[in-house]
Amino acid sequence: MKASHFVLSNDVLIPKIGFGTAPLKGDEAYQAVKTALKEGYRHIDTAQIYGNETEVGKAIHDSAVPRKDIFITSKLDASIKNYDEALTAFEGTLKRLNTDYLDLYLIHAPWPWDEKYENYDQGNIEAYKALLRLYEQKKVKAIGVSNFDVRDLENLKTQNMVPMVNQIKYHIGHPQKAVVKYCQENNILIEAYSPLGRAKVLKHPQLVQLASQNRVSVAQLCIRYILEKAILPIPRSSTPKHIANNKSIDFALSKETIETLDQLSIESIEFGTPIKK
Repeated sequence: MKASHFVLSNDVLIPKIGFGTAPLKGDEAYQAVKTALKEGYRHIDTAQIYGNETEVGKAIHDSAVPRKDIFITSKLDASIKNYDEALTAFEGTLKRLNTDYLDLYLIHAPWPWDEKYENYDQGNIEAYKALLRLYEQKKVKAIGVSNFDVRDLENLKTQNMVPMVNQIKYHIGHPQKAVVKYCQENNILIEAYSPLGRAKVLKHPQLVQLASQNRVSVAQLCIRYILEKAILPIPRSSTPKHIANNKSIDFALSKETIETLDQLSIESIEFGTPIKK
């Protein structure tokens, strides 16, 4: 990791903290992204299914930040497991975001949301072939997946390029060790959505104590911990104070603190992609 970026397998630089936009809608999404850009975020994460690509794109366009300095991620709807439909969906995303390229495009999940854990191996290959085509056409700078486990990633090995990113639910108490190990061994950057555990971890007594000892907020502790694991956190908030604080992580955690956090087990909340039992 460079000072403010991770380096993807194709040498593309990606800002080490992203700003998440789910489930923000309408003006709330617009104002949150504008605030995030004002506070120095340069990595904005959205998705087709969020229904806010238009507002995200407008906030980016209305900001004083040049497009080339903003890393934009969006995601192919999880229900699309077809080559041609994936290409069409991508063009819709570009139009809504009012941009002519994406920095990162992900397959949102290995199965449609209403068919979680069903087998869509061939559909994922078809969708991934579409992403490869977009990459070859230089319409995207990097491609990847989201919510893919080891078996899903192995399924894509028949293709001529390993995904550069896998965005998964990851936070203190929910380490997803198997898929993280696999990705890090195969030079696939892990991005962590729900880095605060949907805020459930923020009242955990031990985290409150450790945050106090480090003179930071619990949210800042959670985000810093993820960075210490060489994983890219994507916090989300619509509150200006929290947006700013979530990016203020210029501190280090001691080895002892990290080891303590490693031992915590915090029940995860099922949201969007429940944990497989």
